[in-house]
Amino acid sequence: MKKRFKYLTLGLLLLSGTAGHAQQNIQFTQYIFNSMSVNPAYAGYKGEWFGQLGLRSQWTGWGGGPKTGAISIDGVLDPDMQRHGVGLQVTAEGLGAQSATAAFANYALRLPVDRSGEHRLSLGIAGGVTQYKVDQNKITTIDPNDPAAIGGTTLKPDIRLGIYYSNAKWYAGVAAHDLFAGANSTDDYVLDQDEIVESIRRNTHGYFIAGALFQLDRGLLLRPSVLVKDDFKGPTALDLSAMFIFNEKFWIGPSFRTRSRIFDRDYSDYSVDRLSSENSISGIAQFFITPKFRIGYSYDHMMNRMSSRAGGTHEVTLGITFGQLGRQILSPRYF
Repeated sequence: MKKRFKYLTLGLLLLSGTAGHAQQNIQFTQYIFNSMSVNPAYAGYKGEWFGQLGLRSQWTGWGGGPKTGAISIDGVLDPDMQRHGVGLQVTAEGLGAQSATAAFANYALRLPVDRSGEHRLSLGIAGGVTQYKVDQNKITTIDPNDPAAIGGTTLKPDIRLGIYYSNAKWYAGVAAHDLFAGANSTDDYVLDQDEIVESIRRNTHGYFIAGALFQLDRGLLLRPSVLVKDDFKGPTALDLSAMFIFNEKFWIGPSFRTRSRIFDRDYSDYSVDRLSSENSISGIAQFFITPKFRIGYSYDHMMNRMSSRAGGTHEVTLGITFGQLGRQILSPRYF
């Protein structure tokens, strides 16, 4: 029973990672509307204060499927020069008996590389803490005395680093998360010696994001983007998106997520034929109800073997622009 419970837990963690950052990190499909969760150097990009609420229900119809909520706010401290971006993001996720709640404060030094300030290179850092919890009351076992069915709570600090370049036509950025992932002493992790909770340990994750903007016709823009996620141990995840923007008010487009063999790793020699390379396909939409208030919705349909065992994934975001000391940003922010 102990082995079966351990393997079930490990399997859920790995499966949750196919929709998250490599293995354990939370990933929203609608990150394209606010990339601060991916790259801390994005903080303040919009030039005015912006808040967003995101809710995600994954694998609907499957008891214990991941449910995620996130709230964030970011902006610039100096509206004239717009060199100092700050942000705060709080996330909470539940997966069966496991849950994680994190809070990260972000800072970005936004350096202009031209006189107009349209081209900027941002250097970002985020620091925060994550609370991990395993609720023993949510674990059902045949043997009530099963030593594998334990619970507990622990806190773990971490930092993130990022670089982000943007102008009116394209952007690109790289970031690293979980840079304290190697600190696995029992002082840092209360339940470190348990085989099941060991699997909750984070790995260092790397991200690459890029995108561009093309005008197809009057009032019609195309914004393709790519996100590469890697934890340097398992499969590399690749997200491809293409959003059509109508009159700067309505965004709609598809997104495709897959596993990619960018790097040659040992696991691929014996597991590549067993892992489905196709993960999911998504439909994404965003509508500006007013110039300051927007709502987004996305639906992910799984394309792997899990598609016959669970429903798709629903995600809703609400965004509001608070402005900057009465100023109005004339140039729309598409990235």
